[in-house]
Amino acid sequence: MGQLDGKTALVTGATSGIGLAAARRLAAEGAHVFLTGRRQQALDEAVAAIGGNATGVRADVADLADLERVAAAIRERGAGLDIVFANAGGGEFGALGQLTWQHYADTFNTNVGGTLFTVQTVLPLLNPAASIVLTSSNIDVKGAASFSVYAASKAALRSFARSWSAELVGRGIRVNSIAPGPVETPGLSGLAPDPEAAQQLLKGLAEGVPMNRLGRPEEIADAVLFLASDASSFMTGAEIYVDGGASQI
Repeated sequence: MGQLDGKTALVTGATSGIGLAAARRLAAEGAHVFLTGRRQQALDEAVAAIGGNATGVRADVADLADLERVAAAIRERGAGLDIVFANAGGGEFGALGQLTWQHYADTFNTNVGGTLFTVQTVLPLLNPAASIVLTSSNIDVKGAASFSVYAASKAALRSFARSWSAELVGRGIRVNSIAPGPVETPGLSGLAPDPEAAQQLLKGLAEGVPMNRLGRPEEIADAVLFLASDASSFMTGAEIYVDGGASQI
């Protein structure tokens, strides 16, 4: 028996990196997982890799019509929703003097607005004792040159976890967040302009971690499983740092 047998989960931004690893982990523990992503081919490949416990719905979390289609697919299955891993997001470097309104809007519309309206849209579908997990970042308590807008968006998600946990506790719904450090994903490498720069970026980030390495998506997925399962039944409003000690030591 798996820890999540009979449960239904939603994972946004599930076509690669942390989202895909979490979707795999939740499905392996018995949950039926709805995956979202913006690219149909990548979404199809993710669903095929997971197998029968997965359903893909192409969606951009910054698009309200797309989110309604996700909710409709979950509703049609008829089992409600037990787990929401609101993971979709991203960011780009931008020094203060070069920031544009579009940079700000793109980051906040996806990371903050996308998370907000994902949770709001599926809220009527949540079963009693459901678990919501938000993807923040250890940068929500650290400073990072040229990454201020991204950091601010992740701090907003930490605040959401606190406020929503207070708002939903009466329904028995728990809300927590995970705060990964640097994790070896395509999204992290994609912050660099070319492969050589990406290698240097990853090397520099690893050197800033007390454990002297980058995290693996599967390690973040294990933390998601913990927060999604009954193993964390007495936790709400909390944040778990999964960052090799970078925010703690």
